[in-house]
Amino acid sequence: MNMIMFMITSTLALSTILITLNFWLTQMSPDSEKLSPYECGFDPLGSARLPFSIRFFLVAILFLLFDLEIALLLPLPWAIQLKSPTTTLTWTFIIILLLTLGLIYEWAQGGLEWAE
Repeated sequence: MNMIMFMITSTLALSTILITLNFWLTQMSPDSEKLSPYECGFDPLGSARLPFSIRFFLVAILFLLFDLEIALLLPLPWAIQLKSPTTTLTWTFIIILLLTLGLIYEWAQGGLEWAE
């Protein structure tokens, strides 16, 4: 019974201390950047039709592509324990080969060059 009371008391004390520190350490006077409607780096009062660089779009697509590759390859250590690991390894090799060929093609076309 004493152990349960100690745990409840210490939890309440720790919670009270953390809440007090939160109110004490927070910034109470936000600056104009935090009060603006957008915090994305664009001027909210400027023109909404600014030219968008296709290079940034390309980098985002490449990031998503290779992020998807990692998601497909993550279960590989568990898939090796299946009845036919050769099939799993073959499909893995095909996925990596296709993504590598796509990256080489993009590199050869100059899609990864930042200078225009």
